[in-house]
Amino acid sequence: QVALVESGGGSVQAGGSLRLSCVFFGSGYIYSTSCMGWFRQAPGKEREAVAYIDSDGGTIYADSVKGRFTISKDNTKNTLYLQMNSLKPEDTAMYYCAADGFPNLCFYRWLRREYQYWGQGTQVTVSS
Repeated sequence: QVALVESGGGSVQAGGSLRLSCVFFGSGYIYSTSCMGWFRQAPGKEREAVAYIDSDGGTIYADSVKGRFTISKDNTKNTLYLQMNSLKPEDTAMYYCAADGFPNLCFYRWLRREYQYWGQGTQVTVSS
């Protein structure tokens, strides 16, 4: 069994920063071999892939957040992070972390938003 619990969302003004956290509860083997990613969904829009990090620490970002967001993880705490800087109103969304047990398909499944395990989400609101 795997559970993901996000925190750190909130309301900020444009230009501000937030750091999201996602704690992974479950098998240490699954955590160590999984890809983990952040996704977001704004009202009335499809879920969007934001960033992912693979088990070797390799990262990929959506063009819309590149240079502003940084994904990282602390393996001593089984925690995934998303540091969000220079926030814009269009970043407003529910943010979800997710993990996937298909390490050879990290990028493909991230693009298709098909990760296996999902958190409940944390709301980020950016005002202008």
